[in-house]
Amino acid sequence: MSLVVQKFGGSSVATAERIMAAARRALRARQSGKQVIMVVSARGDTTDDLIQMAREITDKPPAREMDMLLSTGEQISIALMAMAIQALGQPAISFTGAQIGIVTDSFHTKARIKNISTERIRHALDEGQVVIVAGFQGIDENYNITTLGRGGSDTTAVALAAVMKHDPAYAPKPGNGQVDCELYTDVDGIYTTDPRIVPEARKIDFISYDEVLELASLGANVLHSRSVEFAKKFGVPLQKRSSFSDAEGTWIVPEADWMRDIAVCGAALVKDEARILLDGVPDQPGVSHRIFSAIAEQNIVVDMIAQNVGSGGKAAIGFTVLKNELPNTLAVLRPLAAELGAQVRHEEEVSKISIVGTGMRTHSGVAERMFAALAADKVNMKMITTGDIKISVLVDKADGTRALRAVHQAFQLDKARPGAGQPAGPAPAGPFQRRPNAVLEELSSKDFAVTSQQLSSMEDIVVSDVLLNTDHGRITIMDLPDQSGNCSQVFQAVAAAGIVVDMIVQNLPKAGKAELSFSVPRADVAKAQARTEQVVRSIDPTAQVAADTEIARVYVLGVGMRTHTGVARRMFGALAARGINISMINTSEVCVSVVVDRQRGEEALKCLQEAFGVN
Repeated sequence: MSLVVQKFGGSSVATAERIMAAARRALRARQSGKQVIMVVSARGDTTDDLIQMAREITDKPPAREMDMLLSTGEQISIALMAMAIQALGQPAISFTGAQIGIVTDSFHTKARIKNISTERIRHALDEGQVVIVAGFQGIDENYNITTLGRGGSDTTAVALAAVMKHDPAYAPKPGNGQVDCELYTDVDGIYTTDPRIVPEARKIDFISYDEVLELASLGANVLHSRSVEFAKKFGVPLQKRSSFSDAEGTWIVPEADWMRDIAVCGAALVKDEARILLDGVPDQPGVSHRIFSAIAEQNIVVDMIAQNVGSGGKAAIGFTVLKNELPNTLAVLRPLAAELGAQVRHEEEVSKISIVGTGMRTHSGVAERMFAALAADKVNMKMITTGDIKISVLVDKADGTRALRAVHQAFQLDKARPGAGQPAGPAPAGPFQRRPNAVLEELSSKDFAVTSQQLSSMEDIVVSDVLLNTDHGRITIMDLPDQSGNCSQVFQAVAAAGIVVDMIVQNLPKAGKAELSFSVPRADVAKAQARTEQVVRSIDPTAQVAADTEIARVYVLGVGMRTHTGVARRMFGALAARGINISMINTSEVCVSVVVDRQRGEEALKCLQEAFGVN
């Protein structure tokens, strides 16, 4: 029998009428022959009300007691939902996260799922009941109630779909029913950008796991990145759809060939970022590890990282965190900076604009087009970082909305295209929601044992590969005036020469001055240097351009590479232990990459393969 996990957010259960509407939707699925698990969030503004209650008592409520308090919101919802379904004549039973055995770590308010028991759920389903589970919560090994943080109900729903799909009592057996996961919200799918900011944004019909991971991590109103991590790891079909209509939503699917023809599928704005600069850090092995390990120990997720080429034995490392994480981050960094003889500077009124697309891997000129659009609107870029399928720039907060609109228009994201208003190439094995689970059916017993091990530690880091590229060189511009349009001029000139730019990192190590580094094929380094020098001389003759052909870039690929704070810590620690210095860093949800000396590239590759257990 097929099974569907239906998740309903707070707005979908905010009133008695909406609870009944959700109950009827679950009943229709049950009557169609499917087993049904519902995951529900706290009603409407309940969580905000509970937080306000805590603040009426103390400004610094203990994290453990906050989890105890916040978990009550979902408990109300599941009881009311069970009552609603039973009133419609269908047997139903509600469970808290603790009752069904959602076991997490002990990091209160930001807990990660370790494993989930299926026994009690299976027993209830086999009795013909609709199972209703409280989202957002679990229990640690000491029986303390924990909560999963922002987007926790999405994470609960997809995690439940994953464990049910791979339950050893039912899988891997050909012919088993499909396990789907439907995430119901007050919007009817995923859009090319936030339609509240850009009204002409277009709904996307199909999008890949990696693209959604990047958009989710960029603050787009899509899904929480942790839920998409689960979906990709365990092959869970996902659909985001409206709880107020029966219209088809957006399917999140494995990457298909036709997606690579689309350079950019979406754009996102993160309004409340904070930029931190560590200036004058020693340019030597182990420094990056010390910095980011200290931050990771506080479970703070670092976003954009821009570490440029050091000079005079010193380097500058810039990065961003969410604005509400700034006080904790500064508290960690200030004593460490004093030890390193570095200065800490920060800036709060900044926003991040990003574009995402699988087609970036094969399309040239994407960065040039983005930067030109921003320059035309007089938007200055404070930082630039690039990922495998993402380009992000940091701008003044006052320019954020205008910048998002400019970028959305530049890539014509409002126009119909395959997978967004036009028929797409076929999703794998036919219509995605009806396809047989070929991956699962082909699993060998060894493969299934690996999957079972992953299910016993569900949110652990999953690294799929470590790669080395020694075919590129680097161009670095120092003391480039920090003015809108300067970067665009550089990349237009390089693109006009037919040179493909790969990694891009821009930082602001000094007031009014930018340092810009980018990589190009080694065969094109001399030509790129000449073109760059020509442009830079016209901007400011005092700015300097340097080239380096002796670099290597090492990539660590996987799922949730940025949100798992331990990835960068393990990566930088392994390189530091070998005395390998890092000169550039780039991060994204699917890839963390560093630049090292070319002569140590192979050594860096081997040590990271050992560190992550990848051959």
